[in-house]
Order: sequence, then C-alpha cells, then structure tokens
Amino acid sequence: MINVVCIVEGDGEVAALPVLLRRICEWQTPAAPARIPVPIRVYKDRFLNRDAEFRRHLLLAAAKCEASGWVLVLLDADDDCPATRGAEILRRAKEIVPHRNISVVLANREYEAWFIAAARSLHGLRNFTLDNPEDAATPEVPRNAKGWLARRMSGAGYNETTDQPAFSARMDLQQAFDSSRSFRKLCSEWHKHHRN
Repeated sequence: MINVVCIVEGDGEVAALPVLLRRICEWQTPAAPARIPVPIRVYKDRFLNRDAEFRRHLLLAAAKCEASGWVLVLLDADDDCPATRGAEILRRAKEIVPHRNISVVLANREYEAWFIAAARSLHGLRNFTLDNPEDAATPEVPRNAKGWLARRMSGAGYNETTDQPAFSARMDLQQAFDSSRSFRKLCSEWHKHHRN
C-alpha cells in the first residue's frame, strides 16, 4: 500500500481531498490501494513565498510518505496559469525533496471548479440546483467558484468545510474529467504514481 501525503491550502481540502483521492483510487487503480493521511494545511502565500516554510512543509510531507510513497501539493491556481505556475513549484520542490516522488496540481481556478465541471451530478445535493446545464459549460472560467455554487444553493449557501467533502464524495468523476483540464491533471498524476 502506497502512502500519499498531501499539502493543501484550505480547511475544506483537508477533509475533502482524501475523500476525492480514495474515489479516484477506486476508479482508476482499484488493484493498487493507497493510504491517505490527513493532509498538511499551509497558508498558500507563506508556503510559496517563504523558503523556510516551503522547505519545512515539504520535508515533513516527505518524511510522512516514506520511501515508496509520494507527495501531492494541491493548491488553487487563482489567476495563475496552472501549467506554468505548477511547473515552477514542482521544480523548487524537487530541489528540496529529490529523494521522493512529488506532484504539483493547481486547480484552475479553485478546487470548487471541479464541482462546476460535475455540476449535473450534484443537482439536488445539499440544496444545490442547476437550472441551466449550460451554466456549467466552462467550469474553469468563473473567478469565484465558491460564489457560483453559493448562488445555486438555497438556505445557508456554500460552506467549504461541510459542502466540499460532501460534494467530493458524490461528484461524477467522469463528468469532471471530461470538463476540467486541471482535474485531468490530478487524475494523470494519480495514475502515474499508482501503476501496478
């Protein structure tokens, strides 16, 4: 069993990403189980802009994943190009932990964009309503994916710490894969590190 140690930036991802990765594992690599401990939460700006913080968190993740595991850094791209910024972060990370497999995935623009990509499958869950499927045609365009979801949820709106894990548990992975380039990147990194 392989250890996957994740570094994330939000409280929602701490709970949601392990749920999502376990589902990806069952979907893509059912014969290669994984152990996914509670992710390491960082403050994105400090993590990326303070060398000591970057080094400390990566060394901790590398120690936790052990020799056969891998480190997954998952951050929101926000306004950055996921491919360019992700490659830059990966290069820096490999300098610090060259002895570990490591992946950097930037959700374009936010983790919640993957829910927009799979919005048809989430209709009716936790007061989410997708009246017009065309609204979800370009999932990685909205700058505020959380706000996009909140506007389509009656009652309390969107709550990152409760709705993110619930949506991660129910979203249609194929829909997200088909509609989101950054979700496909996550799946390809998973597959690359979990080949039998």
